[in-house]
Amino acid sequence: MQKPLLQRLHIAALVTAAGAVPVGALAADTPASTLAQILANSGITESGYVAASYYDSSGTNAYHQFDTSHDTFQLDQAGLQLAYQPKSGFGAVVDVIAGEDAKIVDAAESAGASANSFDILQGYAQYVGGPLTVQAGKFTTLAGAEVIAPTGNTNFSRSLLFFAEPMTHTGLRATYAVTDTLSVIAGVNNGWNYTKVNYGSKTGELGVAFNPNKFFSLTAQLYAGKDPLYAAERTFFDTVATFNATSALSFVVSYDWGKQETGTATPTGFAGGNWDGFAGYVNCTLNSQWRVSLRGEYLDDKDGTTLVTGARQNLKEATLTFGYDPVASFELRLEGRYDTSSESTFLKSTNPVPRYGSNQSEVAVQGVYKL
Repeated sequence: MQKPLLQRLHIAALVTAAGAVPVGALAADTPASTLAQILANSGITESGYVAASYYDSSGTNAYHQFDTSHDTFQLDQAGLQLAYQPKSGFGAVVDVIAGEDAKIVDAAESAGASANSFDILQGYAQYVGGPLTVQAGKFTTLAGAEVIAPTGNTNFSRSLLFFAEPMTHTGLRATYAVTDTLSVIAGVNNGWNYTKVNYGSKTGELGVAFNPNKFFSLTAQLYAGKDPLYAAERTFFDTVATFNATSALSFVVSYDWGKQETGTATPTGFAGGNWDGFAGYVNCTLNSQWRVSLRGEYLDDKDGTTLVTGARQNLKEATLTFGYDPVASFELRLEGRYDTSSESTFLKSTNPVPRYGSNQSEVAVQGVYKL
């Protein structure tokens, strides 16, 4: 009988961690060294999570990134990360995920050529020398207020802006800490998002992170390079501002702007164009166990480019999420979401023929356990 997937990932991670420990470090321990001692002696940190959900939608959840089915139970993500990141010198990070979300990430990276339920989300080596950190390999994008790992978000579903943003990159990234509060990031990658597609050109990234105090932070990112699906230049700008009014109340504002040029490989029926959108979040901790998050956003797909529909449309969505933490390592999320469009582009069903509408709604329950 095969071991459960997370157990197999965990065993592989422990073998990797044990192999990275110097022999002298093991010999210095008592014969009954625990795993925690081995990891502590090696400087390797381990973290992980499991997220599973049930959701029901009035359609097929068009323009949702991960919750793309209807009336279904699913394993969203099982994730495990091993990291060795000293304050100076060489280090490395390996971050693997499995589940339905991994299929979406793999499909995005391969431009639809594959959809595996296992993905190396991040795998890079790094070098830290004073204020400079250099990373080489595969890493998640700088763009956006939301991330791939569910533990880093306050909502179950991802935003419309997240759907229109890249997710991962393969290349070289350098971060320079100008001061304790200001960092500049620059890099060159294999492309927009398709890390498993051959390229004839590269995409550059440039970012700034400003954290003057505990109440306010600001990031801004720019990506520019050729999208191979269009064989033409794509430019994308993103900025995220976070305001922590109190320890229990925060506000987040995100803005995206993108432009795609028309190229020789532009899909039939499509053309280049530009888009922009806003997303706002209000996050409030009610007490030691309950919290609430409200998200509202607007996306103007002026030329039908970013959503790859060819339809010029304006989209809006509102999401309300309650989080309940009976213990520190587990959260139950209850969510309701409503999307609307200026055009009837939400696919409602395919039986017996495709049927479209101008709105869709979803209710969801998700459990997130942190290892």
